[in-house]
Amino acid sequence: MHIPFRLTVTAAIGGVAVGALITWSVAIPAHAAPSTRAAAVALREKPRGHAQPMVSATPAKPPLIVTGAPSNVQLKAGALEDAATGTLLWNQGLNTELPMGSITKVMTALVVIDSGPLTREIQVPQAVIAYVNQYGGNSAGLQPGDVLTAQELLEAMLLPSGCDAAYTLAMAYGPGMPAFLAKMNAMARKLGMLHTEFTSPDGLPYPTEYSTFSTPADLITLGQAAMASPVFSAIVAQQNYTLPAGPGHHAYSWANDNSLIGSYPGADGIKTGYTNAALHCLLFEASRDGLTLIGVVLGAPATGPDSGAQQAAQILNWGFSLRRT
Repeated sequence: MHIPFRLTVTAAIGGVAVGALITWSVAIPAHAAPSTRAAAVALREKPRGHAQPMVSATPAKPPLIVTGAPSNVQLKAGALEDAATGTLLWNQGLNTELPMGSITKVMTALVVIDSGPLTREIQVPQAVIAYVNQYGGNSAGLQPGDVLTAQELLEAMLLPSGCDAAYTLAMAYGPGMPAFLAKMNAMARKLGMLHTEFTSPDGLPYPTEYSTFSTPADLITLGQAAMASPVFSAIVAQQNYTLPAGPGHHAYSWANDNSLIGSYPGADGIKTGYTNAALHCLLFEASRDGLTLIGVVLGAPATGPDSGAQQAAQILNWGFSLRRT
């Protein structure tokens, strides 16, 4: 992919301002770190203003010195990355394909946000209760017949991990399940997630426990893309969301099931996951002192609902202990 750039340079010659337009392009490979791609696109899309006589750039921070590895971590696979530079700091089974449960809903959210508008009003279908009951999924308690906006359904899906909200969004934005799953997998390929497959919009185990899967490397790519969205990042940073009763819908209150939010200093996302096969999973991000770390835990032991968060905290503690050169 080639990203075009334009720069106007203005100088004074003999008291007369002279401007020159310089145009060039930079090739961004498809496998480039998401932060690299996002930065290039962001630079390209900055609004144009008056030409400036000087161009300055923020000096890059020196790399982190990686020493040792996180201790006492129990998981099947995981990874930690410096979100700003895309530098991989630690991994275990980086390209191991595993089920990830409701982390799947991050991709569902990306497809919806990309499709927009989030003010779209959607009626909760009658079939949603049977769907959740059939697969034993988490529910946001949506009432069939209620009309909610896509934004409100994203809150219901990402905070309490409502499979009823994921189903509602998939049926509306496919439209229909097969079309929506095709969009999820197409976006995965677009992001370079070549070891990921989606067979549900929520990570529920159908047709098998292992049909929807990904890798730590691919999920960090997904997390980077999601957190680049102001809508997504604002939702997952909340501890709670309350929707008062209004025309066409009941009142709802949803709590974030990511226990790092509000308890781990600097945590600002992203999404939990669990099935019997996946065990406890967490795609996570936290920032401190100008350093943002993004990582993933897959297959933490089923010792309690916060098992994934406990493993993530151990990994983050190690990451934040690193020093720069």
